[in-house]
Amino acid sequence: MSLLTRIERALEPARQVLTPILSDPRLLVGWVVVVAAAVVVLWWDLRERNEALPSLMKGVWTLVVLYSGPFGLAIYWVSGRTQISRDSLWRRGLRSTAHCYSGCGAGEIVGITLAQAILGLVVGWVAAVTFGFAYLFGFGLTVGPLLQEGVGFRDALSDALYSETPSITIMEVVAIGSDLLLAASAHVTDVLFWLALSLSLSLGFLAAFPINVALVRFGVKEGMQNPAEMGNGGAQAAD
Repeated sequence: MSLLTRIERALEPARQVLTPILSDPRLLVGWVVVVAAAVVVLWWDLRERNEALPSLMKGVWTLVVLYSGPFGLAIYWVSGRTQISRDSLWRRGLRSTAHCYSGCGAGEIVGITLAQAILGLVVGWVAAVTFGFAYLFGFGLTVGPLLQEGVGFRDALSDALYSETPSITIMEVVAIGSDLLLAASAHVTDVLFWLALSLSLSLGFLAAFPINVALVRFGVKEGMQNPAEMGNGGAQAAD
């Protein structure tokens, strides 16, 4: 019996419990309302209390909250606001994971929608295409700011490759794996497709968080700057 088969069998009870829940249209409607409310709170706070945050980070936090609703808003509240009392390793890890998450999440949504829901590829190809899009989006969101700061193209690619690959890989293995476990046969019009995707994104964040903390701790990443020290409208690199 292969390792993959053993993992699938071990997780089968979780799939049997979650799939009916994530197929309920009422849950989808409720989740959309909750996410919309969380986005409104985020935008209000950014406008009224955290205008000094760079536009890049405002976009990052918007995507994080769109993906994970109140969970994403809580991450912003404890680690991304200029009002945090003091910075710490775990807060830097949360911000670093959020930055990676914003790009990879967009890539995962595009990839799995294209590969599974539109093209109808087999599971293996769905996983490969989705991972490719997620990695490309996450990688690009790191390279772009570095180039804007004046870092050479080759150095930017090298820096992004070694600093982002571990966290992107862990995040997407967990996110894509859980999504396909729950909704491998779902169509884009199915409630299960969207709720499983939302859940899998948040699971990917949780899996990548300790990896990012370790990368910051050992100097592989510098970690995101303390929000209280961010200048008005300045760009912040995604290292």
